[in-house]
Amino acid sequence: MKKLILAATLMLALTACGQKPAAGGPSASAPATPSAPAAGKEVTLKVGASPAPHAEILNFVKPMLKEQGVNLEVKEFTDYVQPNVQVNEKQLDANFFQHTPYLDDFNKKNNMNLVKVVGVHIEPFGAYSKKIKNVSELKDGATVAIPNDATNGGRALALLAKNGLIKLKDGVGVSGTVKDIVENKKNLKIKELEAAMLPRTLDDVDLALINTNYALQANLVPTKDALFIEDSNSPYVNILVARPDNKDSEAMQKLAKALNSPEVKKFIEDKYKGAVVPAF
Repeated sequence: MKKLILAATLMLALTACGQKPAAGGPSASAPATPSAPAAGKEVTLKVGASPAPHAEILNFVKPMLKEQGVNLEVKEFTDYVQPNVQVNEKQLDANFFQHTPYLDDFNKKNNMNLVKVVGVHIEPFGAYSKKIKNVSELKDGATVAIPNDATNGGRALALLAKNGLIKLKDGVGVSGTVKDIVENKKNLKIKELEAAMLPRTLDDVDLALINTNYALQANLVPTKDALFIEDSNSPYVNILVARPDNKDSEAMQKLAKALNSPEVKKFIEDKYKGAVVPAF
């Protein structure tokens, strides 16, 4: 009997030693607790942006994206051409500085196919002056500076018309040019200049129509310093722009989601006090 018990015990021991682990279970040679999987490789996104507010908003979401495995590199530009050129040439992955009418016009004129990823905010366009405190003080023959690109120039003329300083042909809307002015009772001299230069012309002109990002860079507060400004119904939503080949990438969509997050909405509202308005 003792020999029989000893044989059975030995057989059980040998069986246990040779038993394969259950599916998903630890192997005999592996630790009881499986090790954590290796972290995924970090992805870098290079995004071109105007310094304010675009780069400021992007820098705000950097830590949020870092936690999601996306290293956001922000390259600042002070013009409206190179950010699109460099995205098209794949020197940048995306840019954030423009609205859809400008992008559409740029694509058409430069044979490009850059695309919108997501809308983020509106920057109400404003009129500024160092020489007058109220638009009613604008003298006959005054010089008014506006952007020289088609979309922002048309936007500036539409704002002048809305405030009774000029009258445009019926139906031109924000696509008007100086040739579409049909009434100019004050004989205003319209001076078309590069958008980035406009804040620096304020000592020389009587009135300048300036994009909010350039106004902010010049330490102008649109809601306080502008003589008149677009209302919140402006159709010019500033957008994140990429190429068709990368707009749907996981990293790009993470950036898009971050830019439309409640945290960004609060950041915009708290920092810009109505000078920049969330569009989501």
